[in-house]
Amino acid sequence: MNKKKLAGSVPGAIRRNPRRTAVISIAILLLAAVAVALWYFLKPKPAPPAPPVVGTEVVKTGNVNIYGEYVGRIRAQQFVEVRAPVEGYLQEILFEEGTPVKKGQLLFVIDPTLYKARTERARAQLNKARVNAKKAERDLERIKPLYEQNAASQLDYDNARTAYETATAEVLVAQTDLTQAELTLGYTTVEAIADGIITEPQADLGTLVGPGGKSLLATIVRSDTVMVYFSMTANDYLRSKERNVNFGSRDSSRGWEPTVTVTLADGKTYPLPGVVDFASPQVDPATGTFSVRAAMPNPDHQLLPGEFTRVKLLMDVRGNALTVPSKAIVVEKGGAYIFVVRPDSVVEKRFVETGPEVGDNKILIERGIARGEHIVTEGYHKLRHGMKVAPTEQKSDPEASSEK
Repeated sequence: MNKKKLAGSVPGAIRRNPRRTAVISIAILLLAAVAVALWYFLKPKPAPPAPPVVGTEVVKTGNVNIYGEYVGRIRAQQFVEVRAPVEGYLQEILFEEGTPVKKGQLLFVIDPTLYKARTERARAQLNKARVNAKKAERDLERIKPLYEQNAASQLDYDNARTAYETATAEVLVAQTDLTQAELTLGYTTVEAIADGIITEPQADLGTLVGPGGKSLLATIVRSDTVMVYFSMTANDYLRSKERNVNFGSRDSSRGWEPTVTVTLADGKTYPLPGVVDFASPQVDPATGTFSVRAAMPNPDHQLLPGEFTRVKLLMDVRGNALTVPSKAIVVEKGGAYIFVVRPDSVVEKRFVETGPEVGDNKILIERGIARGEHIVTEGYHKLRHGMKVAPTEQKSDPEASSEK
């Protein structure tokens, strides 16, 4: 009996209290929550992100040359056509084609036989007229004293005087005929009337040349100075007028001239500049452009008449102008803007009015920024207005700055 009671009392002695178990679980959860909260608030805070690094440049001013580029054509300063002034057969050609010739140099000889005969005939006629004039003069001298002594009639005296005057006039006519014949004979030798390079002959030996045959014998091209013709747009012309630039006329009030440079066939720049000396007074209605001409020295004949070339025209010189690298300008639908770094290293989105491109990768700024301001030239794609940045100043290429 006692053993059974003892055995039945054991399970009840080790039974757990449910309420106590719940309290312990809640306490554990609270402790875990407190631990998580302490870890969250006591953990090291991450450092704020560093401001983006951008490259900047200081806006400077200087003299800026503004150019316009056009397609031009080179022409010789002078084309002199060598023509046969008299008719005859070409007897001699006394030059090598494509070589320089000097003014007065003998080039062609036309058969002078006929013209020599005419000259001799005219000379004989002159001698005959002079003989007749001498005879008429002696007759007049004999009859004049007789007339004064009333030994000869008035009619005889008048006839003698008329004969003398007629003979004298015939001498003048014969002299003129001889001069004309000698000039015509001289035209059988054709000389160069200007310095230059002569082309190939346009007639062969034995060819009938002159007014009744082939007139053009050769052409002399004077190209020690060449003329460069190009067409300027009406807009460029109006802009130059706004700056009081008159092409083709000298202006002592400005310290520069509208010079041009051209390129050679190999793409290199011709070393000698030219000066604009003529501008057409009217616009071509078909193209909306007007013609401009510049004279360029060509002592070595590197510039060949007839070839096309690229013309770079100095249109204006701006003093104290602002230029910025073209890479610093962002163009969008609303216009062009630049990021400007303020003294507190905060960027400002600044809209600007741009001008023409100048120099190497430079753009003229008409308004919007001022001298001495810092602008972003590298890294602007990651910026927005009001962002703080870490500026790093970059030195601009002095050769890429405004052209002097």
